[in-house]
Amino acid sequence: MTKTRLTAAERSEEVLQAAVVAFGANGYAGTKTDEIARLAGVSQPYVIRLFGTKQQLFLAAVHRVSDRIEDEFRRAAEREATLASLGESYNELIPERELLVVLLHGFAASADPAIGETVRARFGDIHKLAGQLTGATPEEVTQFMATGMLLTVMAAMQVTGPNPVSCHWATELLTSLS
Repeated sequence: MTKTRLTAAERSEEVLQAAVVAFGANGYAGTKTDEIARLAGVSQPYVIRLFGTKQQLFLAAVHRVSDRIEDEFRRAAEREATLASLGESYNELIPERELLVVLLHGFAASADPAIGETVRARFGDIHKLAGQLTGATPEEVTQFMATGMLLTVMAAMQVTGPNPVSCHWATELLTSLS
């Protein structure tokens, strides 16, 4: 059986996908580049050669997740340019828990100047995009973002999404959001 050799871009994509999974599971401080390399099926020095440092790889993961959210919002706005449509597209990301949890880990690691600057900028970009795509008022976008953050935290706690842990308060919150 012949193995297909991946291009550097394809291998870089695999490493980045592995990084999102690893950082989502263990956070920035708790993730080692060895673990990312193992998940991607490459050596740890290769991970460093591709991304430079663990911090640069984490920032690439934050950018990947933010890009994905923005792409989903744009597709939703093409169907219907409302906050409700964007919210539905965000709900579709909840089963991919690691995506949303990477953002939470980014928020938590924001005391690091490079991480904080990037995370704040990307969160601001998502906020701005929601308003631009929908024409919603600043107050409506603020409420939309607050609801999104609540859903993100609930996904991180595994009380929403696939196989949620049953909690009365979570059911009550989710019902009130409907």
